[in-house]
Amino acid sequence: MHVHLAYGRRGLTADLPDATQVIEPRFVPGLADETRALQAALRQPMASLPLAEMVRPGDSVVVVHTDITRATPNERILPVLLAKLAKLEQAGGRRGDITLLNGLGTHRRQTEAELRAMLGDAVVDSYRCLQHDCFGDAWLVSLGVTSRGHPVRINRAYMQADARILTGFIEPHFFAGFSGGPKAVLPSLAGAESVFTNHGLAMIGHPQATWGVTAGNPIWEEMQEVALRTEPTFLLNVALNTQRAITGIFAGDMLQAHAAGCEFVRQSAMAPVDELYDIVVTTNSGYPLDQNLYQTIKGMSAAAQIVRPGGAIVMAAACADGLPDHGQYAALLARAGSPQAVLDLISQPNFSAHDQWQVQIQAQIQLKAEVHVYSDGLSDQQIRRALFVPCRSIEGTVAQLLARYGPAARLCVMPDGPLTIPYVRPADDNVI
Repeated sequence: MHVHLAYGRRGLTADLPDATQVIEPRFVPGLADETRALQAALRQPMASLPLAEMVRPGDSVVVVHTDITRATPNERILPVLLAKLAKLEQAGGRRGDITLLNGLGTHRRQTEAELRAMLGDAVVDSYRCLQHDCFGDAWLVSLGVTSRGHPVRINRAYMQADARILTGFIEPHFFAGFSGGPKAVLPSLAGAESVFTNHGLAMIGHPQATWGVTAGNPIWEEMQEVALRTEPTFLLNVALNTQRAITGIFAGDMLQAHAAGCEFVRQSAMAPVDELYDIVVTTNSGYPLDQNLYQTIKGMSAAAQIVRPGGAIVMAAACADGLPDHGQYAALLARAGSPQAVLDLISQPNFSAHDQWQVQIQAQIQLKAEVHVYSDGLSDQQIRRALFVPCRSIEGTVAQLLARYGPAARLCVMPDGPLTIPYVRPADDNVI
């Protein structure tokens, strides 16, 4: 059987055995008219006054948007949002009162070309565009500590604004439950130390810090606590299908709109299976999420939910941006040398390093299953240095694994990777 995998910008076709089970999210068609639907959501938000009544002429406004590693259709949602805000100019406001803020978290800055590709030339040419710097003390304002004792510093421009608007999209997330909502503040606008502690060893290792869980998830709950402390004015989140079309719009009060969006996404993303698999072929949802190997841990984590101990995961990810070179992901893996050594390293007293959360999850996956990586953007040496097994033919690797596990081996494929939340169905499961 031929299966189209979400891989890079164009996809990849794999020829897999006919008995392969395909696990993917339930397809939800895109909205017939995205612009009108966005306009309606801004006029009739959830548990909030309309956006036009939340922002007054003369208010300084910061609109937070996601970075290039996220699939948010910024170029489609921001013009509608900004057009609504532009009406304030007619009532005495100024375009210069509006700032767009790239919520990078600990990710690298975008180039001018990348910003224009994300936002569109008209937006970049017409508005002040800033990029968050989690390491720049001058950029950050202290908000004390969280209830868990973790330090909180948040972007100064955002905190000084009269109106704070959060945008983004909602998808399953491997340790925050779902993206969107409060994630637009922590980690997106936080100081490095706030990210490091929120993504610390014990937080990442908590059993509730996983796919589709918010209540009882210490990472998400701290994100919520910090975001509420900043008093966001308005949330505009969307849901997308595998074709990147907008399927749902959730605007208004941050908590209520995000909760509604999470439930909407849950209904299509949940994918029950009857038992674990010996081999899981997966992706990282294609571009933009599979730009580097660091990001692909999300797809591996989704696959790890349904692979048996001692089984194998085959990951297909383009990795045009390499490992990447920025951050400490590659250095931590090279320093440790093995999955168990990774966990031993980051478990040392007072150890704290950029990207340790990603290598922690990777190591936990690799202690459960062997991981093979197919990537045009990485050499075999780079893949081995990241502690994975190189794969130059998905079909060939699958054939070798089937021979290893025997004729009764169970094989599945997740063509869209972490857009799916797979789980083993309990006997009394009624989830759609």
